Amino acid sequence: MSKQQTHAFQTEISQLLDLMINSLYSQKEIFLRELISNSSDAIDKRRFEALTDASLLNDDEELAVTITTDSNAKTLTISDNGIGMSYDEVIENIGTIARSGTKKFVEAVKNSGKEDADVSLIGQFGVGFYSVFMVADKVTLTTRKAGTSEGTQWESDGKGEFTIETIEKDRVGTDITLHLREEESEYLEDFRLKHIIRTYSEHISLPIKMLAPAPLDEDGKPQEDVEREFETVNSGTAIWARPKSEISDQEYQNFYQSLSYDMEPPLSTLHHKVEGNMEYTSLLFIPKKAPFDLWNRDNKKGIKLYVRRVFIMDDAEHLLPHYLRFVKGVIDSQDLPLNVSREILQSDRDIKKIKASSIKRVLDELTRLAKNESEQYQEFWSEFGQVLKEGVVEDMANKDKITPLLRFATTQSDSAAQTVSLDDYIGRMQEGQEAIYYITAESHQAAKGSPHLEVFAKKGIEVLLLCDPVDEWLVNSLGTYNDKPLKSVTKGDLSLSDEEKKAQEEQKEELSSLTEKLQDVLSEAVKEVRLTYRLTESPACLVADENDPGANMERIMKAMGQDAPSTKPILEINPEHALIKKLDTNSDSFADWAQVLFDQAALSEGAQIKDPANYVKLVNRLLVA
Repeated sequence: MSKQQTHAFQTEISQLLDLMINSLYSQKEIFLRELISNSSDAIDKRRFEALTDASLLNDDEELAVTITTDSNAKTLTISDNGIGMSYDEVIENIGTIARSGTKKFVEAVKNSGKEDADVSLIGQFGVGFYSVFMVADKVTLTTRKAGTSEGTQWESDGKGEFTIETIEKDRVGTDITLHLREEESEYLEDFRLKHIIRTYSEHISLPIKMLAPAPLDEDGKPQEDVEREFETVNSGTAIWARPKSEISDQEYQNFYQSLSYDMEPPLSTLHHKVEGNMEYTSLLFIPKKAPFDLWNRDNKKGIKLYVRRVFIMDDAEHLLPHYLRFVKGVIDSQDLPLNVSREILQSDRDIKKIKASSIKRVLDELTRLAKNESEQYQEFWSEFGQVLKEGVVEDMANKDKITPLLRFATTQSDSAAQTVSLDDYIGRMQEGQEAIYYITAESHQAAKGSPHLEVFAKKGIEVLLLCDPVDEWLVNSLGTYNDKPLKSVTKGDLSLSDEEKKAQEEQKEELSSLTEKLQDVLSEAVKEVRLTYRLTESPACLVADENDPGANMERIMKAMGQDAPSTKPILEINPEHALIKKLDTNSDSFADWAQVLFDQAALSEGAQIKDPANYVKLVNRLLVA
């Protein structure tokens, strides 16, 4: 029984359609790439599902994308015999597609402040279908899912509503008919369509067909009323299957753009064919710029897996580790079974070998860049450094290859830019220095302004300034580098010379009554009060015990909604500071001074004090005393 319904678009999608129609003018041709890509995916899915259900595909059926035009009706139709969609799937995929991605896309366009916004954003946000409304004032989609007998028709003018109804459709697949605007007649011209196809979709392994030109008469004019046959207008050759020597840089770039929707050329292209016990081809790209969803660790797409040029899945999780999720590309194996599943991938030895080899190639390329093209590598690090740091924590097998690639800001850096390698740091270590010193904080400014650095500045010792959230896990996983331990300047005791130790012991005895009284007053807040040699200008600082997580780690864990271990810091006081010298343990205001010292020490390392209002009252009271 036929049914018809009218639906309103989701709010964000209505905004998106308005943007598509009224605001986005550059690269309108991208709509055709999006529709062909969708058709290709649908055909790949039908072919894949037919591996386990042969009834979904006839042996003699040619899988292809077909493009036709009607100059009189001003329509352009893109047809495929892919998997198709059911009634409910049309509503889900077309009426409410990518709601979160759509919202982000709308915000990105509005925030760009450009009259001529970059349409390349479309593919990044999963809203490619809606690009049709840049050139069409009405779109009709008819579809029938493989294995079913009923079709569905969806139609909209892009102004807020769409209709959907069940229909009869004689073949499986999807037809999308664009009713072109008057000013978009260029997309009815064969040469224009072929140019777009060859620019964006040349690599697609299935045929893209258009009607062949009409034969010419004796006067060189196209013959009318002659039946035209369909011809394939793309090469249909997978670019990764061709010899590297035959592929131009532009072809590599076009293919990369089709995978990533990144209009910038890739930083590096890694094309390898492996033969022997295992045969596969990999074509991997390292981008120059980070994608908008770089921090989405749940996004597993990026590496497309093919088996003998049959698309299997877009799933980078099994082919590259999370910390290389920025890498794009394809891997085509000759040995895996065509009906490979995700469960098989997890345990397949060949997949593990491919993964290990791919990791090695990417890390080797980054090592080469770091060594020979330092400026390019620094640009890469600025975009992807935080992600690469995750590899030290996650990939113990490649930890030694990743660590030399790390870059840091230090107390000797002029800016917050992370440019110093651990090898650079060790090469500049002072004579007799045994450790690599670092400090972690919420920001570069907080790290650089920490009172913990005062004694290091006095002695001219370089300190790594770490302010990325992953740095806390990084230093714990790293432990040592080239037999040099990494030591936090905010934890434990500092190594002192014999002369310094003797002087500290003398002062410790002289000021024992002060430290004991401070300990008594602050017993609920601190583990211990002791003298320090970290400070030269500040009166006090907070230090974590050697085995405690540290204040910055506690802040990060709480921000992540995790329970941080309940630990107390150590309060270290500077016996040479005028404020400490003037403290009177018999004064009525001693407890106020003790609390102010503690709160100031917490503030100086970027922490939030528990009772800001009380701190202000204490300071005001002491100022007028």
